[in-house]
Amino acid sequence: MRATVVVGLSPGGDDSESWRTFLRHLKERGLQGVRLITSDKCLGLVEALGEFFPEAAWQRCIVHFYRNVLKDVPRGKSRDVAAMLKAVHARTAASEKAEQVAEKLAALRLGNAAKCFRAGVQETLAYMNFPREHWTRLRSNNMLERIMKEIRRRTRVVGAFPDGQSALMLVAAGLRHIAGTHWGTRRYLDMDRLHEPEEREDHAE
Repeated sequence: MRATVVVGLSPGGDDSESWRTFLRHLKERGLQGVRLITSDKCLGLVEALGEFFPEAAWQRCIVHFYRNVLKDVPRGKSRDVAAMLKAVHARTAASEKAEQVAEKLAALRLGNAAKCFRAGVQETLAYMNFPREHWTRLRSNNMLERIMKEIRRRTRVVGAFPDGQSALMLVAAGLRHIAGTHWGTRRYLDMDRLHEPEEREDHAE
């Protein structure tokens, strides 16, 4: 059994050089055996991943993907379209369902949403190559978002920081506190499932 672990923290932006610095730091500290990396489509991160973890698959967070598609959908249609998007990831024949959704979006005259959906949906299906019991955990970075929400809550209390180092120290202290609670000790994934043979259903076109 494996709990959630924060493996690194570093100041920086979303540019590729900042991500290269961070990923290089993780590699130098011995991080290895990475099988999957889940994130939003931060181009700086995506560009850097192949350099440091070429063996790892990249999973585009489905929550961020939904938001990207829905921004081109009128509010009156957003609920129905959201249900259509979720249906893609609720079944194993995802590529077949994805094509149906793309056609429906086009039929609804949601051309920009259909284009965004077609361009990115395959990037959201990498999790299906892993044990089914892990799917809901792997296909989004909601876990990280919850951590960031707690960190933002703590930093808002302080307000302005005198320098970047003091901000980094507070964030690190917050992460240590979170890791010491039930969040850092409860089971997150049964990693033994990764070593068991399992017949995967093909989702790729």
